[in-house]
Amino acid sequence: MGVTRACGLVGISRSLFHYESRRRVDDEALTGRMMAIAAQKRRYGYRRIHVLLQRDGCFANHKRIWRLYSKAGLSVRKRRRKRIAAVERTPLPLATGPNQSWSMDFVSDGLAYGRRFRCLNVVDDYTRECLAIEVDTSLPGLRVQQVLERLKEMRGLPASITVDNGPEFAGKVLDAWAYEAGVTLSFIRPGKPVENAYIESFNGRFRDECLNEHWFVSMRHAKRLIEEWRIEYNTERPHSSLGYLTPVQFARAHDAKQQFLTSDSNCGSD
Repeated sequence: MGVTRACGLVGISRSLFHYESRRRVDDEALTGRMMAIAAQKRRYGYRRIHVLLQRDGCFANHKRIWRLYSKAGLSVRKRRRKRIAAVERTPLPLATGPNQSWSMDFVSDGLAYGRRFRCLNVVDDYTRECLAIEVDTSLPGLRVQQVLERLKEMRGLPASITVDNGPEFAGKVLDAWAYEAGVTLSFIRPGKPVENAYIESFNGRFRDECLNEHWFVSMRHAKRLIEEWRIEYNTERPHSSLGYLTPVQFARAHDAKQQFLTSDSNCGSD
């Protein structure tokens, strides 16, 4: 049966038939691209997949992305966080630029054969950049100091660093270093991790998208994969609180804005 006769029997025009056919083919191709991204980024939801598609030149409507995403069964199951008790949220002082305040915390995990290791995470509160993830079986105060000294050489130091009351942060080694460096260690109250919300949020993403997604066979293997993820987090992963920019994109946008304001101010004073 020809297309014209078939369209007449069902009461639609040939143009509508061809439009629907093209749309079905386009939807299949788009779904294939989404499934390929989801296979690589298993913990990305449809919004982040939408951003990655836009980077590749696909500017499909977000409603269409959601429809195809749901139809393909790509929805990410949320991993519920265990909450011991309700806590009162304390507003954090907002940084207004990069390198004003950082946050630090530890996360623990294990190798395939059971040996435990720790990760020291350091995050810029404004840009959300992960400045360092130091990985080892033991990370005493001296190692924390060494990480901060390394960051100092790379980008300078902030005015304050928010930490919990763990012995590595509250000990004499880091206290003496902070005094000499002119950095304020801002300790959260015991049992109030919400007061260190920036790093707690990062830790959740780190565990969900990196630690829980890999089977580390050795310490070297863990260090390599974790560093690869850190770089991806900074340069590729869209961040919802940054308008779905990456932390590096957000930092560059801030620098460009500051340069524009400075040059505009100089022109106005001439």
